[in-house]
Amino acid sequence: MAFLGWILVIALFAVGMAGAIFPILPGALAIYAAFFVYGLFFTFEPFGFWFWSIQTLIVVVMFVADYAVSAWGVKRYGGSRASVIGSTIGVIIGPFVIPAFGLLLGPFLGALIGELITGADVGRSTKAAVGAIVGLFTSMVTKFILQVVMIVLFIIWII
Repeated sequence: MAFLGWILVIALFAVGMAGAIFPILPGALAIYAAFFVYGLFFTFEPFGFWFWSIQTLIVVVMFVADYAVSAWGVKRYGGSRASVIGSTIGVIIGPFVIPAFGLLLGPFLGALIGELITGADVGRSTKAAVGAIVGLFTSMVTKFILQVVMIVLFIIWII
């Protein structure tokens, strides 16, 4: 039974880390769920108020930062609200519409189209689209680091 518990915890950690790269996967929530799986299979004893408070705070920061960092990239490169919305839509549907390259093309095209709809010229629209890619990569790195912190804290707490 312990073996199954560890397999599930590790699988949830893997899904969580993949979620840092593929926005459609619930990265932080999968890692958070791994803590509950550990508790159900083994014990919740090591997890007190501070563990849950810190982990929950990291998850909240991650959700806020995910949108804010992506929007920052678009805004930093001169994009408008329309390109922020377009890049967000592109991140969500891009991987489904263009499986191999949708993760990159989705936000790029979404920001580009969003900016063109507002009447911006092609140069400004392209610059905003590049900002969407910069924001996407910055967001991925941020999520990856925060999720590693979550896992490391979990390991420290159970040792």
